[in-house]
Formats: sequence, structure tokens, C-alpha cells
Amino acid sequence: MTQDSEAMTLTFRCPKELEGLAPPPIPAMQGLPDWLKTMPAQAFSTVVAGDDDTVKRCPPFVDAMTNGFLIPLICDVRVENGEFTWDHDLPPGGGSGFARSPIGFHDASQVTGTPLFEADRFLIKFLNVWTIEAPPGYSLLFTHPVNRFDLPFTTLTGLVDCDQYHDAWIHFPARWHDEGFSGVLPKGTPVAQCFPIKRESWSATTAVLTQDESQRTHEVLEAMSRESGVYRRRFRA
Repeated sequence: MTQDSEAMTLTFRCPKELEGLAPPPIPAMQGLPDWLKTMPAQAFSTVVAGDDDTVKRCPPFVDAMTNGFLIPLICDVRVENGEFTWDHDLPPGGGSGFARSPIGFHDASQVTGTPLFEADRFLIKFLNVWTIEAPPGYSLLFTHPVNRFDLPFTTLTGLVDCDQYHDAWIHFPARWHDEGFSGVLPKGTPVAQCFPIKRESWSATTAVLTQDESQRTHEVLEAMSRESGVYRRRFRA
């Protein structure tokens, strides 16, 4: 196996005091929601008057959800009438001074001028106890867990150069959008998904399809109209 074909590694580190206590980040493949696991691959469509594929058979939809790593909520959080409470027993912070609460906040003034601004509402911030080190030349894109519209919050997106910034915490601001939510957000709930991104310079160009390219486009679209699974069998890496 060549070096280029070997798996790259992200290193997640937690304070010694939290070893075995803090739920670790996991490959996104291991954190798929129950609704995706149990949903049918096909469902009846009144438009086509027959069964049609659901998003469970859409490789781009599923591949985005299974790529990268999920960062978990460190303990149960109860939400009632807009109040967040939790009860977890953590040891003293030690030399690293890790967060002892699962949630902090950002004042509304910090998003002044954005669509997120509401004068009487804070943004929450999920606090993370794992430092993250990426290989040289790689950054991490942190975003809301992909296609997790069932979660009552939306995590903001950020890009961090974790090959250089890896000795401090990265926390995850989020907007709590489900004001009617009442219940418990369980320990281990994914609060962010991260994707390694290699830092490279890119440019864009535009062109008109040649006759050969137009023919190939026609052939692919024809194949996809005749049978299902063409992308999965012929193009999926």
C-alpha cells in the first residue's frame, strides 16, 4: 500500500480527567439516525401512480451523511419553556480547564446584521471537550449534521485550520429553532459534523459542450431514464 492510499487520521484528544467519561467523536457512518435506517427505499407516488425511490436510494444524500465525523453532546440536556438544564458530575478541570457545562451562549449583538439576529434571543453554543488535530495541509469544515432536519437546532458552519490550531477547544454556535421543543436532548446527540478539507488553490472556467460531450450527456441521461442505480453502479467512487 502506498502512502497516498493509506487512510488519513484525525486525532481527537480529551483531558485525562474525562477519559472514559466524555462520549468520543465517531465516524458519521456509525451515527445515522433511526429514521434513515427504518425508512423505505421506495414509496408510493401519486404523481407517477406507482412506487418511486426515496432519498434512501439517493447516494449523494446518504454519502453526505456518512462522510466525516460527528461531534457528540457531552451529557443529557433538558429543555423546558426555553430553559436549558443538565446534571452531570465531572471531575475538576485540571490543567487544561475544560468546559464543565455542555452549553454556553453568544449574545445577540455578535450576529448583528445577520439573518440570525433577534434582539431578545441568544445563540446557544455547544461546548466541546476534544481538541482536534488534522494532518499537515488539512482544515476541517464544521457544520450542522448533514440532513438532520429532525434536530431542534441548527449548528453554524465554520472552517478551522486544525493542522495548526489543535491545542485548544473548538466550540459550536447554533441557533435553537424549535421554540416548542420540550424534553431531553440525549447525551451523544450529534451537534456538529466535520469534514477534512485539503487546502488547495482552485480556479473556475466555463465552456460550451462540444459535440462529443453533448453526446455523452445524452447517453448518461438516457441510461438514467431507463434504469435505476446508474450513478451508484457507474459513477460512485
